[in-house]
Amino acid sequence: MTRSPFNQQFSRRNLLRGGMLLGGGVVLGAGASACATPTGTPGPTTVSLALNRSLVSLDNKLNQFDAALTVQRGVRQALTEIDANLKPQLVLADRFDLVEPTRWFVHLRQGAVYSDGSPVQVQDVATAIRMYSEVDGSFVGGFFPEWPTVEQMDDTSFSLLTTKPVPVLDYLMSNILITPAADNKPEELQTGLGSGPYVVTSSDRGTGNYTLERNTKYWGPAPNIETVRVRFVPEESSRVVTLRSGEVDVIDSITPDAADQLEGLSNVVVDRVDGVRLNQLFYNFRKPADHPLADARVRRALTYAINGPALIDQVMQGSATASKGVIPAILDGAIETGEYTYDPARARGELDALGISDLELKIIWESGEFAADTDIMESVVQMFSAIGVRTTLQQFEPGGDIMQWRQGKAGDWDILGNGFPSPTGLAITIMQGMYAGTPEKEQTRDTYHGYMFPEIAAAIARASEEVDETRRTQLLADAQRQIWDTVPCLWSFVPKSVMARRERIQDVTLRPTNSYNLSAATLVS
Repeated sequence: MTRSPFNQQFSRRNLLRGGMLLGGGVVLGAGASACATPTGTPGPTTVSLALNRSLVSLDNKLNQFDAALTVQRGVRQALTEIDANLKPQLVLADRFDLVEPTRWFVHLRQGAVYSDGSPVQVQDVATAIRMYSEVDGSFVGGFFPEWPTVEQMDDTSFSLLTTKPVPVLDYLMSNILITPAADNKPEELQTGLGSGPYVVTSSDRGTGNYTLERNTKYWGPAPNIETVRVRFVPEESSRVVTLRSGEVDVIDSITPDAADQLEGLSNVVVDRVDGVRLNQLFYNFRKPADHPLADARVRRALTYAINGPALIDQVMQGSATASKGVIPAILDGAIETGEYTYDPARARGELDALGISDLELKIIWESGEFAADTDIMESVVQMFSAIGVRTTLQQFEPGGDIMQWRQGKAGDWDILGNGFPSPTGLAITIMQGMYAGTPEKEQTRDTYHGYMFPEIAAAIARASEEVDETRRTQLLADAQRQIWDTVPCLWSFVPKSVMARRERIQDVTLRPTNSYNLSAATLVS
């Protein structure tokens, strides 16, 4: 399902229409949808969250983005989690030790139980790993160089075994949410028990609305907030209005315009932190050999058409950083590999030299993929027009069928507006997910849009197996340089994580993953 991006109205849009970035019309996919905003102010023990993307599941096998982490981990937990300093902390495990290059010892935390009081068991961990490995199109699966197997020792102790070393497995296992084995399936779960501080008391997957209540059987410290209401409010203007009126307490992933409107209000706080998400206009690497985009020289020529500094300064008002590499610089192991250069004359000249004329490209993206997404896409259309490249935009609604398009199972496209995080804070994780594609992964459409370069996949594999940190860093640096030379993106940037909240909700530490620990938040009158 698609809708016109012209439905949204922001002050930044009006500024840009008078400037150099925007101009003529855009061809768009058809269709429209709307979503009701939340009504009624939260009670004294209730917090209301308005998300910019629909939370279709409280499981994360296919769906793990930004603020969804906050809610998902309020209900289901993993053996570990990544904290605000991007370091792993123990959750359902109280021991997680590398004892041999291919063996980790894990001990389940005493007293860890699900919301019905039943204990978290070793078999639940083994089943969870298997379910994540079997789901079609797994988001999490791309992070793992291989899936570990469980060797049980006793009721609470087990080993995680791999055929080759996976020295960051304690980071990676933070992505595997644990569910009772009997309830788990190789799909995103809509029901079932969790071990987190909250339980789901009502849910509507179609609207993205959920109600969470304090888990009275929670094994850890009781959460401070009794009730959490989660709402999907796609239009940013509506989210800003509901925050200002007190109908909601927290809104996420806001644009600079929204931050400007809210920054000066006495009862609102705007939180910012450098993010771990790479936002990109990624090329479709499933094109046939005779297609222009199959040629790295064409892909590189097109990059010169994009005025990245103007997009960051004028569209995003400096709320993002221009990429100087193929992953965010904040990640452990990231290096600078190059910069995107704006030179439209060079873009046209190189395309002419390659015999490329009458090029028409289709750009797709899902609404809410990143802040100011529609403004950015419309600007790109005009930048392409300036070098004689025609462009069609197709915008998908959250929860629509863009996944089928991304996997090459639906319609054709040329460039995808997307965001890819490293929820571990490690360079190797995002590189494994985006750039380590193999023919075996492509058979199940689990490569990142067909990106497959055997020598790069092999380099990432060597890095993922290297126990020596210094040597691993060197291997990662070499792989990043190779990736940059393949020109995977038309343009990319790293946004700051930005969240606005009413002052009544405090003790919220926004993490680089654009999430926070919901159970640690407090309410003040």
